[in-house]
Amino acid sequence: MKRTALLVAPLLALAACGSDGSDDAAGGGDRLEVVTSFYPLQYAVQQVGGDRVEATNLTRPGAEPHDLELSPKDVLSVAQADSVVYLADFQPAVDDAVTEADGTAFDVTKAARLDLAATDDGHDHGGESAEEHAGHDHGSQDPHFWLDPQRYADVADAIAGELGRVDPDHAAEYEQNAKDMRTRLDSLDASFREGLKDCQTTDLVTSHAAFGYLADAYGLTQESITGLTPETEPSAQAMKDVVEHIREHDVPTVYAETLVPKDVAETIAKEADAQVMVLDPIEGVTDESSAQDYFGIMEANLTTLEKGQSCS
Repeated sequence: MKRTALLVAPLLALAACGSDGSDDAAGGGDRLEVVTSFYPLQYAVQQVGGDRVEATNLTRPGAEPHDLELSPKDVLSVAQADSVVYLADFQPAVDDAVTEADGTAFDVTKAARLDLAATDDGHDHGGESAEEHAGHDHGSQDPHFWLDPQRYADVADAIAGELGRVDPDHAAEYEQNAKDMRTRLDSLDASFREGLKDCQTTDLVTSHAAFGYLADAYGLTQESITGLTPETEPSAQAMKDVVEHIREHDVPTVYAETLVPKDVAETIAKEADAQVMVLDPIEGVTDESSAQDYFGIMEANLTTLEKGQSCS
């Protein structure tokens, strides 16, 4: 990560040498140049900014955002952007680049209301508040706010405020776009509440601790195989604990996910005599995704949950 920081100063010097100072606030064009750190933020900026914003994503399609490393070109894009929309403490390389660039950056953490705790020890406590989880000193806050449509709507509102600050002439347009996005998210939220209101099991066994906010919003209890880092190898004891939990609570489904191997989920499901289904944490979109945008994937997730949790 330190290499990222060391690259910023010389890159900025090169950029200055190549500029005649005539570029406008939108990076030389009519549209704002906004850099985002991973897909849900890129999508929100696109929806709120519309045609007035060019939103680029630092996390490439198919890449795991937790493990993001930045290229010199990425670092330069952060330094030159009209705004950088990111979630602090989620991707250290982005935190470093934002700090070193000393440019315009907008952290969505406050709007996202990250108030659920999750752990990296292979055993999740995804319905607990941060205060209730304080006794577990190995925990940290769950960053996956976008899987709760209401939190995601709040972040969209905050992004509208940021775009309006950078481009005040079109602030009302950004605000209206955010309202339109909230209307769609309210409808999505209502569909989840209706679809998950009567399920035979409320235990949600997932590959990694990405679904705490979704579980909390819709009356489920998340039990993850690994913690916040999806590629962490669970210990033998952690795997045994999950298998025992599945058997004890008669859980019918173990949810694997996109972007990471399904081997561990399949092993645990086989041992516990459960089925495997795929639930998408929407950390990125690839050709293998169930749909090609946030709303389509969330609708597919709902269908999967209705089947996997035996909801009527």
